[in-house]
Amino acid sequence: MSTLKKTETSKLKRTHLYYKYTGFYSFVGQSLKKAIIPIVLLIAALIVVDLYVVDFSNLFTYITETFAPITVLLVFLASESLLGLVPPEIFIAWSDKTPEPLVYLTLLATLSYVGGIISYFIGKWIFNIPQVYAYMEGKMKKHLKHIRKWGGFLIIVGALLPIPYSMTSMAAGMINYKFRNYLLFGLLRFVRFYLYAIAIFSLV
Repeated sequence: MSTLKKTETSKLKRTHLYYKYTGFYSFVGQSLKKAIIPIVLLIAALIVVDLYVVDFSNLFTYITETFAPITVLLVFLASESLLGLVPPEIFIAWSDKTPEPLVYLTLLATLSYVGGIISYFIGKWIFNIPQVYAYMEGKMKKHLKHIRKWGGFLIIVGALLPIPYSMTSMAAGMINYKFRNYLLFGLLRFVRFYLYAIAIFSLV
């Protein structure tokens, strides 16, 4: 084995041990457990409501015919920029009823990515105002602690898993995490939207 390969292997081992001992893998596992149950319950509830209360296909068709797409997209951008107030899955379901589902799904993924960037800069703005920073630091103590320890890996988890991506992005801004790396890891947001769409489009 060459010296370069040995160095790379050693670095990977050290990285693995670091994330193991700092609890990163445990955090991801717990996040998955917390996410899977609500997702399963949400899907089950949607199926029951769709069968016995409201036909979601008709509902989203009505929304598509009633509201201009730009209005729905702007509401989504606002939600993704401000702590993820509305679950993106609702908007993904809406995109399936638009004239060009793949186009609108891509627009949603792009706006989610942009919303994360806005949250990042909100975090940087908060960092520059001591009184606001002190308040938000108390409110986001856990997120700040995690991103200081795990950096880019936490951004990857936030981009892929159903945990508040906006909060993770804001925390990244508050600690002045390198913006170029943030942009790179945040691209996985697109992967999440396309994977979720595969499941959601088959339901609605």
